[in-house]
Amino acid sequence: MKLPMGRAWEKRVDKMGNRSRREAARSAARMEGKLYKGQDYKTEFQPRDYLKTFYAFDSGTVAENEILKFNLNNLFETFSPGGIGGDILIDVGTGPTIYQLISACEAFREIIMSDYSELNLREVDKWLKKDPGAYDWSPAMQYVCGLEGDRSKWQEKEARLRRTVTRLLTCDVNQPRPLGSAQVPAADCVLSLLALECACQDMDAYRAAIRNLVGLLKPGGHLVTSVALRCHEYMVGSRKFFGLSLEKETVEKALQEAGCQVLKCQYSPIKYSEAYCVNEGHCFVVARKVPGA
Repeated sequence: MKLPMGRAWEKRVDKMGNRSRREAARSAARMEGKLYKGQDYKTEFQPRDYLKTFYAFDSGTVAENEILKFNLNNLFETFSPGGIGGDILIDVGTGPTIYQLISACEAFREIIMSDYSELNLREVDKWLKKDPGAYDWSPAMQYVCGLEGDRSKWQEKEARLRRTVTRLLTCDVNQPRPLGSAQVPAADCVLSLLALECACQDMDAYRAAIRNLVGLLKPGGHLVTSVALRCHEYMVGSRKFFGLSLEKETVEKALQEAGCQVLKCQYSPIKYSEAYCVNEGHCFVVARKVPGA
């Protein structure tokens, strides 16, 4: 292979360096300004901007794809035959996404989805009702079906998930009753991915939120969560949202203090693209509510 040589190569390297510096400067500029949090999610969090940034799958950026696949792989292992299952799963902090339930829909009779933002629930409802403007989750469906052994069954999987989701509810993890006045039976599993570090403003609030989620479980039920570690902030379109910095050990301790036995805590050093999110690593956790807790 003939390599570029001399001044032309030096100029090319210099241009690449300048471009990298410009990109870094733009990223820094985007990360400045107002920090949105709390009730801002009801009006300022734009579901489509979020989806295009973090869930473009193979057409998106490498880091975001790897994090999505990390979660899909762990969810597949968690809800495969012989794993966690039962009658009711409650997804808390659904966001505008459905990927987290692709494997779970085979393991539970009923799935209840919930989120703080009505905008997010509307986005999910579009997909459930096959609205022509709904987000396309077929790449994620095909990926999970590939894990199961047959990518061609992705449309059957979509139909299965749509049948299994029975309710869309509003929720607030910072309240002792996260689902408010909704009448919901105790769950076999509570699922919450990449949500609590966005909803909780400090460690006391995070520990309380974990207790609130555990309160939704039957004795012996499971809490499954994925956390972006050391998250400080993330971008949704041009808006910057708050993130609570958590360590893997902090997550495990909060679960134990809430009366859970940690069965699995899978760590990965993968992190988001700096232009979109400031964080360091991820962990996927499965915990069991100890009877009597």
